[in-house]
Amino acid sequence: MPIKIGDKLPSVQVMEGTPKDKVNVATLFSGKKGVLFAVPGAFTPGCSKEKGVEVVACISVNDPFVMAAWGEAHKCEGKAVDMELDARPFLGSVRSKRYVMVIEDGMVTALNVEPDGTGLSCSLANSILSVL
Repeated sequence: MPIKIGDKLPSVQVMEGTPKDKVNVATLFSGKKGVLFAVPGAFTPGCSKEKGVEVVACISVNDPFVMAAWGEAHKCEGKAVDMELDARPFLGSVRSKRYVMVIEDGMVTALNVEPDGTGLSCSLANSILSVL
């Protein structure tokens, strides 16, 4: 079942930088206010900015090396929520839906998921800034 407003983040580890370096998503946001966003893949359209939060994190289905290059290209550093997008018909694999969420002390307090999973409407920075 997809994560929703009021849910606690799952305690899962994701790769950060290299496969041997892992970060626990629940621990990352524990006791902090932050933004977590996801993209179907690195270098897909869209952008993000930080405003009044302690943590900004990104989830993607790319390997950590591609994500590191993407982070460098956008001058940001790298740092499981059942938001898969079946992109097999056009990308050949399952990808992440495009979404953005506000997390306060590990709990989802706002969540915007693109209706088609890939668009650029409700997941853009300006749509989440109003709730920060």
